[in-house]
Amino acid sequence: MIGGRTWVGRRTWVRLDNASNIFLASRSDADPKVFRISAELDHDVDRELLQQALDTTYGKYPLYHAVLRRGVFWYYLQDSDLYPVVTADEQHTCAPIYQADRRNLLFRVVHHRRRICLEVFHALSDGTGALWFLSDLVNTYVRLRNPDLRNPDQSRPAETARPAGDSLPDPGRADYATGPVAGPAEPVHALIADSFAYYFGRRRHEEPVADRPVGEGPPPDGPQRSPWWRRRRVHRIRGTRTPDHRTRVVELTAPVPELLDLARSEGVSLTMYLTGVFFEAVRRSSGLDRPRTLAATVPVNLRQFFPSTSPRNFFATIRVEHRYGHGSDDLGSVCRELDRQFRLQAAPEALERKLRRFARFERMPVLRVVPRPLKDVILGLISRASNRGLTVAVSNLGRVTLPQPADGCVGRLLLHVSAVRPQVCVISHAGLLTMSFTSQYHETGHVREFARLLTGRGLTVTVAASRVTEEELAESEP
Repeated sequence: MIGGRTWVGRRTWVRLDNASNIFLASRSDADPKVFRISAELDHDVDRELLQQALDTTYGKYPLYHAVLRRGVFWYYLQDSDLYPVVTADEQHTCAPIYQADRRNLLFRVVHHRRRICLEVFHALSDGTGALWFLSDLVNTYVRLRNPDLRNPDQSRPAETARPAGDSLPDPGRADYATGPVAGPAEPVHALIADSFAYYFGRRRHEEPVADRPVGEGPPPDGPQRSPWWRRRRVHRIRGTRTPDHRTRVVELTAPVPELLDLARSEGVSLTMYLTGVFFEAVRRSSGLDRPRTLAATVPVNLRQFFPSTSPRNFFATIRVEHRYGHGSDDLGSVCRELDRQFRLQAAPEALERKLRRFARFERMPVLRVVPRPLKDVILGLISRASNRGLTVAVSNLGRVTLPQPADGCVGRLLLHVSAVRPQVCVISHAGLLTMSFTSQYHETGHVREFARLLTGRGLTVTVAASRVTEEELAESEP
């Protein structure tokens, strides 16, 4: 990751936002809080050209020059003179990046055959910020390889939008923070204050910024979700942990139009349809024979409602659940119930109220003077308690359109996330939607049932899986 070149610039620093502090406090060997976005090209990657493209792209993103430092009361990002070097993809996906005893960059660029992969420590950036970086990187690489290609909109960042033909608003697109981004066309890549502080941390900012509707549904002032300590016992997927904590990945790929038709037939968004299918797959693979609750957390892109062009973390999470054995448990009914819960909580006003409460909590005088190590313990305990009330996390980065000429040279895009609980990451490009299932377990029974549910409805689904056990790794050796 570290080369011999230097970047000359003014030393600046900024405090981490709320989300980033939680990532640091809750990271572990099994969940290093790393995510990967990959672009699959139409040719094998040229490493030398990719390094040239990285050199150019890196200069446009001062945020990605930052290293993480520890203070007495908080963590902060600080400029550095380090420089990234492209490497072969020899580690398992989402391998740890941040090391407390080392001063290193918080991202890496690797390649394998036709894939260019960007891995990011989540405390640095969210999925939208990473997608902007990867978009510029791939576009610069394609132009270096094909210098005769013209690109009239080279500075335009990658766009994410609702998959073509999806007439239903789907604001739950990202961890990752995705969806249409309001504001200036050119993102601000500098090391600047976070958008949470700008929108929710100032008392003088009283008038709600967001007034866009989130589609038809119940009013935002409907019943609130119960706090985590009052929730029912939630079913959690368990299994045999992988060796050396490596992440098991299973990738399913299916045509976007066919999946949208299935979601539309149930009258729900694509994200909630896939969440409902996952719940049904877990129920079938686990053989649940008594009433149990399944719950999912779905990150939402706040840029859709609160304009921001910062690549730093700017998302909120929404929790949805269904209790089997109480009412209708068929797939359509479950999907519609999840969709109703999601729309209720994803209204801009509801999101703003929730985030202002978090901001007030962070500003409490007692917490401000608590030393950082003790804050880490407290936040870590809160995170673990919250995880006990979840079955899965579902992140949908939506449909991505890359700038030209990169868009025409890229096929699938993929998103992987390390997670202490099973995670489903969804992203689409070039008419193909890729669903990546990640977990720390060998077993993939719920993924098998998920694929069967889709193929049973007429979809064509392709499957690829990573090797994690000693036997599987031995089979891959020449």
